[in-house]
Amino acid sequence: MDNRGEIREFLASRRARITPEQAGLPAYGGNRRVKGLRREEVALLAGVSIDYYVRMERGNLAGASDAVLEGLSRALQLDDAERAHLYDLARAAAPAPARKRKSAPATVPASVQLILDTIVDAPAWVRNARHDILAANRMARALYSPVLADPRRPANTARFVYLDPAAQDYYPDWDRTANDIAAMLRSEAGHNPHDKLLIELIGELSTRSEEFRTRWAAHNVRFHRTGLKKLHHPVVGALDLTFEALEFPAHPGLTLLIYTAPAGTPTADALKLLSSWAATADQSGELASH
Repeated sequence: MDNRGEIREFLASRRARITPEQAGLPAYGGNRRVKGLRREEVALLAGVSIDYYVRMERGNLAGASDAVLEGLSRALQLDDAERAHLYDLARAAAPAPARKRKSAPATVPASVQLILDTIVDAPAWVRNARHDILAANRMARALYSPVLADPRRPANTARFVYLDPAAQDYYPDWDRTANDIAAMLRSEAGHNPHDKLLIELIGELSTRSEEFRTRWAAHNVRFHRTGLKKLHHPVVGALDLTFEALEFPAHPGLTLLIYTAPAGTPTADALKLLSSWAATADQSGELASH
């Protein structure tokens, strides 16, 4: 990944989205030739010289102190994910970076699979930061059967969303899902710029999907820790699920996701039906295993 280019595009895109009014600045004149804040306005808000900010927006964050990065985060009104991304870009710009980060894990320990197998009433699965599905319990294999239909292993939800036509039916809110996937991959690319397989995945999606290229160019980043997931399963129909994403401190790079629904809701009933179907499909060998 081109670190200087990433820094340049990220800072410029964040600056362009903030108006002087949003930043609490007077907007002099009615004909501003730039979208959003001017560079000198960001410098003022961040407490740095104009020359220093211009140097940073040209892609040079090497040597930027935490105080400078914090000032820049406040000036550009960055959220938690964007702030973390800024710090990742600054670390990658260091002239003598620390040991390169390892690639995202490609397997899970047996102990993690045992945890999944003890969860019987809710879909639970583990992915890495490339969105490879590395392990799943029976309910999750049933829930994600359209994704796991891809014969390649490990199956990858980002590849499914952008390259498989079935994703449009599986994700009723496909546009939001596509935005989230691109933003999460962008976050990981900043956090782990030396992950060869991640770079290859981003290259594949960029080459084969205009939808991905458009979203990738927006330079949005985000965390994906909790929320609602709308799915339309080919067997049980519409599902409105609550998800929690939990990281394993002992196994960096692995994330456990668990989907639930309040008792008495149509989705809870659909999950019971999914469980019955999963048991039958598993016995007949229809469900992909991990």
